[in-house]
This record gives sequence, C-alpha cells and structure tokens, in this order.
Amino acid sequence: MAHFEIHLTDVARGMAFYKGLFGWSFTAMPGGEDMDYHLIDGDQIGMDKDLTGGVMRRMGDAPAAGAPVRGGTMTFEVTDCDASYAWALENGGAEALPPMDYPGIGRCAYVEDGEGNIVGMITPAEGAA
Repeated sequence: MAHFEIHLTDVARGMAFYKGLFGWSFTAMPGGEDMDYHLIDGDQIGMDKDLTGGVMRRMGDAPAAGAPVRGGTMTFEVTDCDASYAWALENGGAEALPPMDYPGIGRCAYVEDGEGNIVGMITPAEGAA
C-alpha cells in the first residue's frame, strides 16, 4: 500500500484525536486547501517513509453510525492512474473522485469497487516518495 486517508467531518477534532492516539503530527498539503488536506507524519508514516497518509474534510455525508465501513480509504500505487481509473469504470466500478494532480505527490483517483468500498490509486510524481 502506498497511501491511506482518513476522511473527517471536523478536521481539527480528528487531527487532535489521531495525535493523541498515535502521536501523529500533521502538515497542510500545498494544493490541498480546498479539501483541508493534511499529510500525516509518524514513526512509520510520512513523506520520507514507505507509507504516506493524510486526513481531509469529508466530501459528503458521514456514514451512518454502526455501518461496517465508515471511513478510511486505501490507495495503491499504479503505473498509470488514468488507465487504471478507466479500467475500473469499464469493469463494474463507479466514479468516487476522478483523477487529479497533487503537486509533488502524484496523480490520484478513487472508485467504488461495485461492493460499496472506495479504493484509491496513485501514480507518484517523478521523485515523490
């Protein structure tokens, strides 16, 4: 896994929770202001480590309490984000978020897998971790 995200209704409250729980710190991601996106830094997570993570403002209604899956997404590294996104849509997936470029990070997209799960894919920017 290359990257994970935690979607939050109240980003400040969520960051405080995860700082207390895991000792994570957070840095606002350049270009992510519209989503209140913050990169996570921790013992095993960070831009200089094998795993990156982020928190961001939820882009829709919060999942119903008690639902079996209510938050985070897994994002996997792919060679071509656009081609993988197109394949997913042609093979039973549905758009969650279309491909977008994140400066210094890469090109990323999200699809629903046909089973109600959201999965992300990223083609890292050249030189990105």
